[in-house]
Amino acid sequence: MPNDAHPDPALLELVGAVSGGEMMAHLREFARWVKLSGTPEELQSLLHVRASLDAYGYRTKLILHDAYISLPGAAKVDVDGSFLTAITHSHGQPSPKGGVTGRLVDVGDGTAAGFAGKDCAGAIVLAQGIANPVTARLASRAGAVGQLHISPHEHIHEMCISPVWGSPTGETIHDMPSTVACSVSYDDGMAIKSRLANGENPVVVLHAEVDTSWRKTPILVAEMDAPGEDPDQPFVLFSGHHDTWYYGVMDNGSANATMLEAARLLATRQHEWARGLRICFWSGHSHGRYSGSVWYVDEHWAELDARCVAHVNVDSTGGVGASVLENAAAVSELTTLAGEAIRERTGHQYLGKRKSRSSDDSLPGVGVPSMFGALSEQAPGTVKMRNSLGWWWHTPHDTIDKLDEANLVRDTQVFVHVLWRLLAEAVVPLDYSAHARALLAELDRIAATLGDRFSLDALIGPALTLRDQTEALAARVDSAGPAETVLINDALRKVSRALVPVDYSRGDRFDHDPALPQNPWPALDPVRALAPLAAGSDAARFQNVAAMRARNRVAAALRTAVAALDGALAG
Repeated sequence: MPNDAHPDPALLELVGAVSGGEMMAHLREFARWVKLSGTPEELQSLLHVRASLDAYGYRTKLILHDAYISLPGAAKVDVDGSFLTAITHSHGQPSPKGGVTGRLVDVGDGTAAGFAGKDCAGAIVLAQGIANPVTARLASRAGAVGQLHISPHEHIHEMCISPVWGSPTGETIHDMPSTVACSVSYDDGMAIKSRLANGENPVVVLHAEVDTSWRKTPILVAEMDAPGEDPDQPFVLFSGHHDTWYYGVMDNGSANATMLEAARLLATRQHEWARGLRICFWSGHSHGRYSGSVWYVDEHWAELDARCVAHVNVDSTGGVGASVLENAAAVSELTTLAGEAIRERTGHQYLGKRKSRSSDDSLPGVGVPSMFGALSEQAPGTVKMRNSLGWWWHTPHDTIDKLDEANLVRDTQVFVHVLWRLLAEAVVPLDYSAHARALLAELDRIAATLGDRFSLDALIGPALTLRDQTEALAARVDSAGPAETVLINDALRKVSRALVPVDYSRGDRFDHDPALPQNPWPALDPVRALAPLAAGSDAARFQNVAAMRARNRVAAALRTAVAALDGALAG
């Protein structure tokens, strides 16, 4: 059961006031609209959101911007003249007249291991599992003409298969999928797979309509300032996407209801905020691979760099049967806050997990620490899914009956908790001692694979210093006066800008890494790549050059962080 351990009467009042009735009323409105990115229906639904935020006292602005949007149309899969129920996918290729055909090549689960050693040129690859950008990239690079995915059950899930984060550039347009992509149900797909395993060669033709083009898409921005006259005051960013597959009442209508309810309640105590709140409702999440949040970051980079202290993202709250809250994702410096909120509001013991490359988390390059996205999940089941948000996720069945009002209240209370702490605490609750410990553990893992071939001392020493500094700084927070509080917050911003980019990107602060799985501290990938290479080989020597540069990049980030903390401790 939840408890009220945090000694903050304002917080207890806010979480106790979360109204299921208010949120269900919003959901009934959202349930009226199919909200494909850039369509009139999406904009009409967004006007309801704007009217609500205006009524709560926020300044609102509706932005229309260009985004590269892909809307799937009709699809069918012809197997030896018989048509199977199928869908195609966002950013797949439309088929030519008469469809596309080729020999079938089974690539297992569609990962690199499944493609290894197989000639896929001119083929249709058969992959078990929900369509995804990893398989699309591998199939395109292997010269396949099509990809046929087997759903894990009878329901077929809409997906965006672009590996490019946001709208493509002149360089990344070449990384977009070049294949026609379709998905079929488990039974239909496994029947094809079985025939192939038995030595048969069924003739498969993929038919797909996909409308991919530049479109005007909306972003709704709502703002409220903390007391004071500073036009450049720091702010917390709270965001979620508004576009949907089908009616999308859970994904992402319930999250939008959570956003509105949190906005309503937090505004009632605006006079106690230490920093402002900015709320963004994105388009292009589902059909543009996060094109809305990417555009916003690119357009507002300098402002976000100077003023944004943290990003809280919300997706798919309150699902029926969503009883698992232990695995919500957060960067390491926000895991302490995440654990506190989940424990105190739900009674669940937080285990935590590293944030994945998803959920409109388009700010790592800027250096903004982020948390959440999906919060509550389904208990593990027999169906292997890419996530645990429910069998109805990304299907026509995502309707209002998939929402549990009590779960929606519970999840929204967690978001209100973390937002209140981020808004009201004099010092932003970022725990960089947790970041330092996580980095030291990762350096130990990498070092164990390298032996004495490559030294990581230039990183371990500063990481230890970072840990000690942040622990010393934390001991001073409660007694810090106004001037010292300003120094500490400025130092934490500088630490974030130095460390988040190397923790969650390859280290380029002005670019966006692909929408593909990544290692912790991907900036260290060139160092990791040394391990399997034969010592003394040319390949190892070439890789050593890249590893030294990667080490320098992360060492420079650590030096910047340590220097910022030195200044705060000296002050």
